[in-house]
Amino acid sequence: MTIEKTPLEGCFLIKPKVFKDNRGLFFESYNQQVFQGKVGFAPNFVQDNQALSKYGSVRGLHLQKGEFAQAKLVRAIQGEILDVVVDVRPGSTTFGQVYCVVLSGENNYQLYIPRGFAHGYSTLSEKAIFAYKCDNFYAKHAESGIIYNDTTLAIDWGIPAAEMIISDKDKILPTFEAFKTTL
Repeated sequence: MTIEKTPLEGCFLIKPKVFKDNRGLFFESYNQQVFQGKVGFAPNFVQDNQALSKYGSVRGLHLQKGEFAQAKLVRAIQGEILDVVVDVRPGSTTFGQVYCVVLSGENNYQLYIPRGFAHGYSTLSEKAIFAYKCDNFYAKHAESGIIYNDTTLAIDWGIPAAEMIISDKDKILPTFEAFKTTL
């Protein structure tokens, strides 16, 4: 597997070596020793989550704050998603910057997202199965986020606005400017 730095400090794109033959394919999706050898640390993942979304679904931008912050290792098992992260770590050299990457069941890429990032994704295919590992347990009271259509961040989700499916909860998240006042 190759592990590449993204433009955001501490965020890495992981590309597995895929072995294909007439039976199908095989790849190692995570190896703690390889990860640590390439980036210098190894997260202790404690929770796995999975979601099924249909085309046009936009989820995010979400994060947990304080002692409940989570690093994540995310991927699309089936279908295609546009994964979006925003560095919201005060003092970070990439604070407020956005990174987007297509993750799919075809490319098998994964994105390591450090603690202190807002995260979201849009479903580009008819449906997608999205899975991720977390290094901290979910805590409802620590939830936070930024509204998906924030004009400062100007994220292109790859979905026409009229076709976006947004949860009521995500429609009322604060703007990036309002979010910054909570840091």
